[in-house]
Amino acid sequence: MLHRLLDAVNAHDLDGLAACFADDYVNETPTHPQRGFRGREQVRTNWTQIFAGVPDLRAQVPRTAVDGGTLWTEWDMSGTRCDGSAFLLRGVIVFGVTEQLISSARFYLEPVEETSGDVDAHTRRVLRNAANPQEVS
Repeated sequence: MLHRLLDAVNAHDLDGLAACFADDYVNETPTHPQRGFRGREQVRTNWTQIFAGVPDLRAQVPRTAVDGGTLWTEWDMSGTRCDGSAFLLRGVIVFGVTEQLISSARFYLEPVEETSGDVDAHTRRVLRNAANPQEVS
């Protein structure tokens, strides 16, 4: 299943990609709960936008682990946006797999950014925001 998905992403094969997902697929994004969704059609909608916005998108999955029907995957997706700026996402997707279809995912991919400072600056910002939830980082 992972090989079919990765091949479809790299070929920009929308039909092949959508065929990897169950009709009742459930996506959870624990760090951004409102981004969760259900259904293969939303997968198709999302990837239509991604392929249009990053015409040279390429994906790699450098590490995987399997535990029964759970597939842990580390992703690295890169390319160039239509405006010429770099596109880079990295992170983990934990897939639930049923009968060779993706039935669920816990999605932890995020844009790579290099401007927020080191770990000390990040820790101070997180703690400040916890103390003052009105502040935006």
